[in-house]
Amino acid sequence: MRKALLAASAAVLLAAGPAVAQQKTIKIGFVSTFSGPTAGIGNDMRNSFELALDHMGRKMGGIPVEVIYEDDGLKPDVGKQKTEKLIESDKVDFISGYIWSNVMLASLKPIVDSKTFLVIANAGPSQIAGELCSSTVFSTSWNNDQTPQAMGLYMNQKGVKSVFLIGPNYAAGKDMLAGVASTFKGKVIGQELTTWPSQLDFSAELAKAKASGAEAVFVFYPGAAGVQFLNQYAAAGLKGTIPLFTAFTIDELSLPLQKENAIGVTGAQEWVNDLPNEANKKFVADYRKKYTGLRPTFYGAQSYDAAQLINSAVVATKGDLSDKTKLQKAMEKADFKSVRGGFKFGNNHVPIQNFYLQDVVKDADGQLSLKTVATIVKDNQDQHHDKCPMK
Repeated sequence: MRKALLAASAAVLLAAGPAVAQQKTIKIGFVSTFSGPTAGIGNDMRNSFELALDHMGRKMGGIPVEVIYEDDGLKPDVGKQKTEKLIESDKVDFISGYIWSNVMLASLKPIVDSKTFLVIANAGPSQIAGELCSSTVFSTSWNNDQTPQAMGLYMNQKGVKSVFLIGPNYAAGKDMLAGVASTFKGKVIGQELTTWPSQLDFSAELAKAKASGAEAVFVFYPGAAGVQFLNQYAAAGLKGTIPLFTAFTIDELSLPLQKENAIGVTGAQEWVNDLPNEANKKFVADYRKKYTGLRPTFYGAQSYDAAQLINSAVVATKGDLSDKTKLQKAMEKADFKSVRGGFKFGNNHVPIQNFYLQDVVKDADGQLSLKTVATIVKDNQDQHHDKCPMK
């Protein structure tokens, strides 16, 4: 009897083994800004990440997914604290998100030191593309200066001879203005860096731009600052007088507040909602269906791709995340259907991709939306990749 009971117990344990293993979850930490004036960006990123999970059946490689969202409050020290919590307490398998370059730079070391795989969904500080690149750090966005470099090339095409640059005084702002200057063949007459994120009055900067005699102005302001700048630009009588070129200042979140002031202001972007590939059509349609009244932004598109990239690696490794080398190789293949169409990584794990000219138009419903006008540059690789020790 005793032997029979032991045998039966062993059989039960053996049978239960695989079932218990299948209960493991893929844990993902997602750091973004979910409070304050830029919360709309973080919410769009979360919405898009959640939509990607819906499309996967809330599983990756057949394993349930748990996402822990953390609010950085747009503060580098808070972002670092939340990142350390995800690594040390929550023991996540992956980390994603990050809007702001200064928050990302503050959070990078604990991520790299712990060998936790990171998929950046927006922030693109030049250091991470260059000397601080890492085998476990990937981006589904861009390097900061790539988009403004594309705009600099477009300004050359338009025959602009001089420009005045305006942006926020933090890592991304400096990268953006430097990006324009690196490709623009005309003269940079002046540059103003403003207090970030508190300054929302740009009257002094606009007065300097007007007095400079520059043929055009380039500006980078995401979120609420972008709304204020564009509206003040028009109120100062500069719209229609001095052409305005932008990066990340007009998007589907800011456009409803900028309204007609955004018409005629061109921008550059690696993703626009009307890109004709099937993955993008499904993403945009399902986003608008799930989140009634909202349109996805490039922040959301990059977050959707981040989830897809993580899923591709989990599937490729059959859920075995213990072998870091195999996981890295799977991530590098980027074997998923991106909403931007073709997708491949450079040696520094930053995408090599197209950048498009976007314009503001009225859609069939009479609402303002963004439209792809032209391809400015194809298969663009960031200029910092040769500083990355990974080959």
